[in-house]
Amino acid sequence: MSKPVKRLKFEEAMQRLDAIVTALESGEIGIEDSIAKYEEAMNLAAQCRQILDEAEQRIQQIQINAAGKPECVPFEPPAGASATEEPSV
Repeated sequence: MSKPVKRLKFEEAMQRLDAIVTALESGEIGIEDSIAKYEEAMNLAAQCRQILDEAEQRIQQIQINAAGKPECVPFEPPAGASATEEPSV
């Protein structure tokens, strides 16, 4: 069973995920450590998804309509972007 992950800021969680991926890809850690790091990574990924979901809800709550009135409008990603696609830099 995995330990609960401390609540991190999104950027901190992503940095930790990157470090875990690097460690796993290196092949220099044993199977037990690999499993523990994989569990941690899954918890961090879930935490990141939750943070993004909460941010999306906040965006929906603060949008203003054309008449200048606050309006709850579902968030829609830019045309051509998909949820699994990585942003281009």
